Amino acid sequence: MSAGKQVTGYVLACTSTTEKECLDRMLFGTNKLYGDNVLKIRKGELVFLININSDKLFGPFTADSDGEKNIVPEAWKGRYPYQVKVAGDNFGSIRNARKVLKQISSTWREPISPDNAAALVEHIKNPKSKVVFRNEQDDKPRRESTTLWDYPKQSYGKTPKGSNKYAGVTPAFIIYNMVRRYTDPGDLVLDPMSGSGTTLDVCKEEGRRCAAFDIAPPRPEVLQSDARKIPLADSSVDMVFIDSPYGDNIDYNDQAGNIGRLSAETDEFYDELEKVMVECHRVLKPGKVIGWLIGDQWVKKKFTPVGFNVYDRLCRHFETVDIICVARRGQTSNTGIWHNRALRFNFYLRGFKYLFIMRKTLPEKAAKRKKVSWKQYQR
Repeated sequence: MSAGKQVTGYVLACTSTTEKECLDRMLFGTNKLYGDNVLKIRKGELVFLININSDKLFGPFTADSDGEKNIVPEAWKGRYPYQVKVAGDNFGSIRNARKVLKQISSTWREPISPDNAAALVEHIKNPKSKVVFRNEQDDKPRRESTTLWDYPKQSYGKTPKGSNKYAGVTPAFIIYNMVRRYTDPGDLVLDPMSGSGTTLDVCKEEGRRCAAFDIAPPRPEVLQSDARKIPLADSSVDMVFIDSPYGDNIDYNDQAGNIGRLSAETDEFYDELEKVMVECHRVLKPGKVIGWLIGDQWVKKKFTPVGFNVYDRLCRHFETVDIICVARRGQTSNTGIWHNRALRFNFYLRGFKYLFIMRKTLPEKAAKRKKVSWKQYQR
């Protein structure tokens, strides 16, 4: 690393069990959950190693390769395939690593700015010296670990994702969680009903490619196409995300063929959505997932289980990964007046949407699928 050059820092983790192999091989690694951060590393950048058992931080090291998958496939018995080679003859260590990283509102999971990376190097060289760190609040939303997702606002970070002025705009954090869990940098994500382009904006920030289409595009980056006829090749997409209409409750546009102009109380609505499902299945790679966001409907004292009906159609083409309950915060009915009306007139406001996460079955798995036979037990 040349003198005076400002470079980003990265912290990778080990345990007391894996520390020796990391330092002997001069190779650091992680699993898919944090693989994105490793793949961002470029040769020459600063790397540190935290032992999460002993709370020691080792460094500085210099990346001796770009971050890649399986540089040494057999390392750690293949458990940590996202790897980077490092060099560092004069590295040191400090204790209370988490406390030090907390001073910059960082963890071992996120990159460190060049200023703080340089300050961290000085702190390791001389732990007793007073080093000033700049506070860096993480702009990214949390990655969800349960099937109940709640979000405080539609977008996040320093740049907008989609447009709050667009009717039915998708919460960006939902797409962020899907992208981070089910894709790698460079993968192609499809949103065939892109609306204001929330998926496009999230993918751009996270280093994914995005094919964004809409029947009536509101911005140039979203291309015009009907979701029932997607202009992509078979098995070419790594993930699909779709936030479809769930009835004719929102007047999206006057475009002919707009599914959002059909009532969710009719079979035609679900027949047309199933055509979208068939197209998504065609372009999705085997083994990859689709996330379908949908809500129920309560109109004129009549409840329509739109989510259940859509899920029934999805099950004809995909296998279920999981079902997420997404809290609704931004809808126009989330006001004191509407909450008061719901109590006075004894009805419920829509408080959540479903996120159905489904997978396109691998060919060999589909061939082996057996009919389930349930055994009856005597009481």
